[in-house]
Amino acid sequence: MSFSLVHVEELSKEHWERLRSIRIASLTANPEAFGANADDEIDLPQSVWLDRLEKENYLFAVRDGVDVGIMSIEVLDGDFGATCWIGGCWVKPDSRGTGVFRAMFDYVDRDATERGWLVQGLGVWQDNLTAIRAYE
Repeated sequence: MSFSLVHVEELSKEHWERLRSIRIASLTANPEAFGANADDEIDLPQSVWLDRLEKENYLFAVRDGVDVGIMSIEVLDGDFGATCWIGGCWVKPDSRGTGVFRAMFDYVDRDATERGWLVQGLGVWQDNLTAIRAYE
């Protein structure tokens, strides 16, 4: 099976509806993977989505013009010396195993020094074996 290249882009405020759309999709498809749920987020006002985009960096993986993955990066002084925290990671089920996570992490690593993302923290539910395998 052949897959086209994954393009990674960082969202800005004018993309808040894309953030909302893929966030709701992730919470709906894999509710067990997140601390939030779709019912709580589906009716959030635009101001909440804009605030999220101001406080964190959001990366989208795009293949053939379709958003297929998401990752957030929060700059902070975190546990274990982390200088940023990676969260909200999700890849659409039909795009898993096709290099989407690798493309997003390559993007993070490429800009790590200048962006302050040198020590990356990441949390995952201990029973989310699919995510653990992907991160490994």
